[in-house]
Amino acid sequence: MGLPEILIEFKTQGLTAVQRSARGIVALVLKDDTQDFDSIVYKSIDEVKAEDWTPENKDYIEKTFMGTPSKILVERIPTTDADYSAALSRLKSKKWNYLAVPGVAGAAVTNIATWIKTERDINKKTFKAVLPNIQADHEGIINFATENIKVGEKVYSAGEYTCRIAGIMAGLPFTRSSTYFALNEVESIQESEEPGTDIDNGKLILINDGTRIKIGRGVNSLTTLTASKGREFKKIKIVDAVDLVHDDIRDTFNNAYVGKIINSYDNKVLFMTAVNAYFGELERIDVLDPAFTNKAELDAESQRLYLMTKGVDVEALEEQEIKEYNTDSKVFAKANVKFLDAMEDLQMLIYM
Repeated sequence: MGLPEILIEFKTQGLTAVQRSARGIVALVLKDDTQDFDSIVYKSIDEVKAEDWTPENKDYIEKTFMGTPSKILVERIPTTDADYSAALSRLKSKKWNYLAVPGVAGAAVTNIATWIKTERDINKKTFKAVLPNIQADHEGIINFATENIKVGEKVYSAGEYTCRIAGIMAGLPFTRSSTYFALNEVESIQESEEPGTDIDNGKLILINDGTRIKIGRGVNSLTTLTASKGREFKKIKIVDAVDLVHDDIRDTFNNAYVGKIINSYDNKVLFMTAVNAYFGELERIDVLDPAFTNKAELDAESQRLYLMTKGVDVEALEEQEIKEYNTDSKVFAKANVKFLDAMEDLQMLIYM
């Protein structure tokens, strides 16, 4: 009797995926002694009070809002703090998409990158960070590498302008990538001598096309490709989509299934049906490739291995029997999906 409500929930998640993708959340960590509160949430630029921040930090918050995230979580730490561990500890239990730490430099950049990798790889969080000039080789780290960014009378370093990039990434929908996104406020930059090489090396850079300053290509820092992380994982747009699907399935399972649904074979099949309905909605709104068979199903092989640890003679069982076997509280599932990218490269031959 529980399927219809859960099916509707998954379909609704699919229906609103594009809208929600454009309403991401940015986490900012700022060193500031103006006030004594630790954390604050801003939903619009009008909520930011000048008396709460130094002019520089208020500017960072405003630059972040230029990218139209749904909100900004600001974690304040004293200027005397040697590292950012206190702020990261508070952010660990909060929901957000992109982290920026304007002005971060030196060993702190590496430490934050390591924290992001741990949260993604070990704790399965979908956190991402925009950090300056770091060869992190990871899909969760955007290596922003453009210096001397002139805006009005001020020139920003890459570290200082990470907040603007994080705001852009959080505010973009799945209907486009950040490639060639124009930063109209920027007047000039220190241009890369080899932009193509920089991009191939996992650097997010700004370029000058002669009329405006824009993002060269929306790539993260991943450079080492594997069977489980192919070329598509180098694209920020694809990773954002993967993260949203991961969050949608996990959150719906936690809210609607955990502790509420008996772990029978029939209920496992109903869950797979609901997930596939969600995939169908993502196909309809061009997040998943409809020409590909996007499908979730029970993972018989993982279930087989689990049963072996329980002492079950799996060799005497057919595959269907393995799927139907009691797996206590565990659900073993897998999915094959293909995400759609944005148009970014043109090869056109003109014959005369």
